[in-house]
Amino acid sequence: ELGEVLTGLRKSDSGQVLVDGKDITNHTPRQIIQAGVAHVPEDRQHRGLLLDFSVKENLILEEHRDRRFSHRGIIDYRKVASHAAALVQSFRIKTDGTDIPVSSLSGGNQQKVILAREISRDPEVLIIMKPTRGLDVGAIEYVHQTLLDEKARGKAILLFSSELEEIMALSDRIAVMYEGEIAGIVDPCTSTDEIGLMMAGVKRREEGEVAHAEGNA
Repeated sequence: ELGEVLTGLRKSDSGQVLVDGKDITNHTPRQIIQAGVAHVPEDRQHRGLLLDFSVKENLILEEHRDRRFSHRGIIDYRKVASHAAALVQSFRIKTDGTDIPVSSLSGGNQQKVILAREISRDPEVLIIMKPTRGLDVGAIEYVHQTLLDEKARGKAILLFSSELEEIMALSDRIAVMYEGEIAGIVDPCTSTDEIGLMMAGVKRREEGEVAHAEGNA
């Protein structure tokens, strides 16, 4: 739910979403993209891609109106093809061509298409939802390294994952949530036992001791 609010897919009842001081609360997904936010959704096939569309078409989703690819509403497919070829090479997407349906790619290469599209827009913030779900070991390593590379470039990354090992390997700070609220923010050196307790409704006191959280933690 939090990820959906941050990316404009769900309306917020309260609170604010700020990007670089700009309030984007309850803005449309398009407005949020224009504010510099990229989104890699949890469900790559239903929310990240249009499976019947080609690889090259999926690589310009959200940007098909851009002057680089269209003029007066008419898409220039030569420019789209050139753009797609560059991303396929840069992100090592294994495909028999950019004209084939993206549904014909493996899960790992479908995820690469999404990462290539979102990262190529040079966003200020990357919101990544369970990026390695259902991927093989090689694809997982590629996704992890891509996120580390973006972090090294100074990009802000908000990673949602139920894989604690993944979170601890990639994160500088970990916000643990329980029943819709943040139970605590810890660094990745925190023991898995302590994080596990927080996930189960036990949170840190300010002085560092662990106490059972009463009510909504």
